[in-house]
Amino acid sequence: MEPGIPVVAFVGKSDSGKTTVVEKVVAELASRGYRIATVKHHVHDFDIDVPGKDSYRHARAGSAVSMVSSPDKFAAIRTVERELTLNEIAAQAGDVDILIAEGYKRTAPVRIEVSRAERSTELISTAEEVLALVTDHATLPGVPTFDLDDASGIADLIEQTFLVGGGGGAGDGA
Repeated sequence: MEPGIPVVAFVGKSDSGKTTVVEKVVAELASRGYRIATVKHHVHDFDIDVPGKDSYRHARAGSAVSMVSSPDKFAAIRTVERELTLNEIAAQAGDVDILIAEGYKRTAPVRIEVSRAERSTELISTAEEVLALVTDHATLPGVPTFDLDDASGIADLIEQTFLVGGGGGAGDGA
């Protein structure tokens, strides 16, 4: 992996509980003082701009980058010639300690698989492909396994593996 902020992707089948696990892990890491960026992978086109709003109209008129700014938020919507890599996305994330991705099951260099028996008992990864497994039904030899509700344990693993120092990285205010 190229130098830069660490990137950890949560992967798994559709409706396996990835979003819920990511939400809990992000909240746990944030409570420990880390600044986290997140990215959700979509395999299809998407639009987060609201039809009819000015920024939407600017983009439809041909703006390559459409930005919206307010006293407490800033957003930029940029058209791209190709899908960005996770490292390219991380480089644009700004002043953060880690990028947590949801998806990227084939391209993420560091993956944690989420698998829920209610959805499927088949995993999409092998032991060599994942840092950990978050599940209610399976194990992979040599791979740390966490319960679906163990956000603290998952955050501990991420912290010990990528965020050595126990918080106070980019977001420590120093």
